[in-house]
Amino acid sequence: MTYLTDRKRAQGMGSGRQGTTHHWHMMISSVALIVMTPIFVCTFGYGFSGSYEEVLAYFGRPFPAIVSGLMLVAAVMHFTFEAKEAVEDYVHGTAQKLTLIALTGLCYTLIAVGLFALARIAL
Repeated sequence: MTYLTDRKRAQGMGSGRQGTTHHWHMMISSVALIVMTPIFVCTFGYGFSGSYEEVLAYFGRPFPAIVSGLMLVAAVMHFTFEAKEAVEDYVHGTAQKLTLIALTGLCYTLIAVGLFALARIAL
């Protein structure tokens, strides 16, 4: 039986020196989402008041396309930060690494597909 002090038990399980950076990333993306969500909802809602051709013409204009693109990127990046934190907390070992790789790939794929769809509509 080994006798370990409290310090010895806690050694190696302390700060990863990433908490402040993660907190600031989440705060910045949260503030961006707080500002952009009402603008996006109003823009998105106003765009769906017409026929198919009118909707395409509306989202072909720069302001609605830019607002939609910024909202897409900010929301997916916020989701990515939070999902990575959950994976790091609850999944360990090789499964953690594979899950983080899959999550990162999924999030960047969502951004690429969304921006491609917006570009197709806008151009």
